[in-house]
Amino acid sequence: MHEIVSTTKAPGPYPTLSQAVVYNGLVFCSGSLGMNPETKTLVEGSIKDRTTQSLNNLKAVLEAANSSINKVLKVTVYVTAIEDVPALNEAYNAFFPEPRPARACVCVKELARGTDVEIECVGYV
Repeated sequence: MHEIVSTTKAPGPYPTLSQAVVYNGLVFCSGSLGMNPETKTLVEGSIKDRTTQSLNNLKAVLEAANSSINKVLKVTVYVTAIEDVPALNEAYNAFFPEPRPARACVCVKELARGTDVEIECVGYV
């Protein structure tokens, strides 16, 4: 049986998805945008700022699932401009302790709400 995870400490999910699902000891987090959970708007500033907010949102979802950033196994990052990856990495590397989880970074044409970064992850409980 699976468990749906929900928290108000991260932006609410679109009606067609859940913030996360826990199954068989794993937590699958949906893609997180760099949105402020209170205002429901994208964080202004740089991709580094939105990356930090996206990771903070994932942290809140993981904690609601009785997990943590330290239990993340795999991260997938979607960016709209590959030249932004070094700035994204600054925020990412400051957030994840070593050893860091496995990661894929994919450049895409566009993302929801016109943002430039979206991050999803899989961890364990």
